[in-house]
Amino acid sequence: MTTIGLVRHGITEWNVLAIAQGSSNIPLNKTGREQAIALSERLAAEEEWDLIIASDLERAKETAEIIGSKLGLPISRFDARLREMNGGQIEGTTEEERIVKWGADWRSLDLGMETREDVAERASAALQDIVKDYPGKRVLVVSHGGLIGLTLRSLLPEQFKKTLLDNTSITILKNIEGAWQCPLYNCTRHLEGKVFTQ
Repeated sequence: MTTIGLVRHGITEWNVLAIAQGSSNIPLNKTGREQAIALSERLAAEEEWDLIIASDLERAKETAEIIGSKLGLPISRFDARLREMNGGQIEGTTEEERIVKWGADWRSLDLGMETREDVAERASAALQDIVKDYPGKRVLVVSHGGLIGLTLRSLLPEQFKKTLLDNTSITILKNIEGAWQCPLYNCTRHLEGKVFTQ
């Protein structure tokens, strides 16, 4: 059995402002770094992990590095397949700005966005490679909310009709003889009762 802990990165200023990030390389803000520290403390206290793999975008890299520093684990690799969905022309815009620019039905336009299917396909391939390369290991994968959600809906469509992942949430996937199970979804217990810098 291979266990994968899917972690969404800490919060960024663009998250706070509801600006589409996609593949834009936005760093964590101060709260995001504090969230990552809180998660790292939980992981160090509760569970043993063998290695960390992360998206190569800054917000995921920084989250992974904070966790790795606490756990004493280097980042084994940065994988571009774990990047957030490419948002094309909508990156850097809010919903209001998109409606002004392209109209209320902007989602029906070709704005250069990556398809959900393509995101799920590349992410699922990355996870299958982890299962193949690290059989029986416990692997933390630091990535992005949209990608994690689309991957869950692809791998476990009966369990996940829709998804919403919080910043620094952890979701556990287990691969047992080729079959996926998800015993923990979007858990943010490490953030409860915490007051973060604004």
